[in-house]
Amino acid sequence: MKTVYLKLTLLILVLANLFVTHDSLAQRRSKDRDKESVIDTVALRIEKESLATEGMKFMMKDEPERALPLFEKLVQESAQDPASHYLVATALIKLEKFDEAIAPAKKAFDLKKDNIFYAQQLAELYAKRRKYAEAAEIYETLVAKNPENIQYGIELAAIYVFNDQPDKAIETYNVLEKSMGITEEITHQKQQLYLRQNNLDKALAEAKKLIEAEPTEVSYRVELAELLIANDRIVEAVKPLEEALKINPDEAQAHVLLADIYRRNGDVQKCNEELKLVFANPNLDADPKIRVLTGYLTMLKSEGEIKDAVALAKQLYDTHPNESRANVIYADLLVRQDKKAEARDMYTKASRIDGSVFQVWAAILQLDGDLNQVDSMLVHSEKALELFPNQGMFWYSNGTAHLMKKNFKEAISSLEESLKLISNNPELVPYIHAQLGDAYNGLGDHVKSDAAYDQALKANPDNDHVLNNYSYFLSLRKEKLDLALKMSEKLVQQHQNNPTYLDTHAWVLYIRKDYKKAKEFLEKAMTDSSTVSGTIVEHYGDVLFKLGERDNAVAQWKRAKRMGETTELLDKKIATGALHEQ
Repeated sequence: MKTVYLKLTLLILVLANLFVTHDSLAQRRSKDRDKESVIDTVALRIEKESLATEGMKFMMKDEPERALPLFEKLVQESAQDPASHYLVATALIKLEKFDEAIAPAKKAFDLKKDNIFYAQQLAELYAKRRKYAEAAEIYETLVAKNPENIQYGIELAAIYVFNDQPDKAIETYNVLEKSMGITEEITHQKQQLYLRQNNLDKALAEAKKLIEAEPTEVSYRVELAELLIANDRIVEAVKPLEEALKINPDEAQAHVLLADIYRRNGDVQKCNEELKLVFANPNLDADPKIRVLTGYLTMLKSEGEIKDAVALAKQLYDTHPNESRANVIYADLLVRQDKKAEARDMYTKASRIDGSVFQVWAAILQLDGDLNQVDSMLVHSEKALELFPNQGMFWYSNGTAHLMKKNFKEAISSLEESLKLISNNPELVPYIHAQLGDAYNGLGDHVKSDAAYDQALKANPDNDHVLNNYSYFLSLRKEKLDLALKMSEKLVQQHQNNPTYLDTHAWVLYIRKDYKKAKEFLEKAMTDSSTVSGTIVEHYGDVLFKLGERDNAVAQWKRAKRMGETTELLDKKIATGALHEQ
């Protein structure tokens, strides 16, 4: 509307020219010059208004980069106009060019120091660039001129805090309190400042002032107790907590703080009683219960305490079965009790409620592996990968499951993918190579299998899984038998009583036709009958046959058949009484 008004004014001035009187020539020329001066002034004002209006349109459209040149042109045309400098600074601030904005903001302020907008803009810029002394000087002036404006006082106090002037900050907050009364925000700020000065008594006095100002507000009494507990004034903390519970018996944090005090005093029974009051409250939301229980879990030491915590976690789960975090907490505690199957089921339920938590899926897959439940691991890893396709650990679990199911191509695909993504867990890389070695061997790709095993051993020369499988597969292929012997010897040196590893070494010796030594290691592998497999007994029969003990060999083959886990040629060996090899 202002621009329209200026245009109308100009039009009136132009129309006024139609009524010029016919005076003397000198008088007429003088009037013409005055008229031209007025018109030029108005035109300049119109141009400035137009630039400012256009620039503000761009600012409103969040296009400060287009507004800035218009505002800069305003400055060029009227260098002594503070508003133009203010607009330039405003655009630069919007563009986050704070250092550049200081100069025009200061120019606007210097031209008109009594303008609160210019003063506030410059003060905020000084504060943002950590020029705290300069910012404080401006805010001090603003506070002095506008004592009714509380915000200036708050800003000034904050500047003092940033500039490490706690006494001045406290003094400013005290002045504010006289105007505003006791407020939570200011009291908390003063408390923090007193604590930074190691003045606990004054910090406590501030907490008590809040309670006096609002005696029915439970949280202030709890805050006082927390402050006392944090500073080892445990006995004093009991009173405000008991007062808080008289006002609101359902205040969960008061119960848990009392529980913590009882725990510190070694009174576990009272500690649990306080927590049970929280969990027995059907009207209390899950959030405070979860917060309370999570804090309690950090206190646990003995098995008895863990057992009590499990009971609380189950109560939480029973009350809030559809709260994912309740399921997870219960599952965590079941893991601590080594109840892996129950824990896995609880984690699985949590994942159905909220599948977005990576740690839950990781726990599920870990327990699937511990429980040797391959089908579950396969299903769960595929679901996890739908949600977290870039997690190498989940590809590794999926590849492992496929390998155990003898889906070798799928296993290789998943394990190769895990190798690309596992950079955040480099210690897992040798295990991936080990699994790849098994998978490639399953496909009969011995070149890639051997390369993968070599990579695994390069990173960890003592990897017993690789030493066992690599040496055994080489013996079956009758290739690189010196390397196979070296690896199997290392294996049995490190694991002298492992029947599977003893059998592997014996079989390498058998392939190398060292039957007597092979017999020694097989007999050692068969020392504990509870750990002997049909494969070991069948191998023992093969060695006995090579040593000329035909009847004993057949007896061992028949024993192996009863045990299971044997080769396809066993029946033929028994039927013919002779050794048959692939």
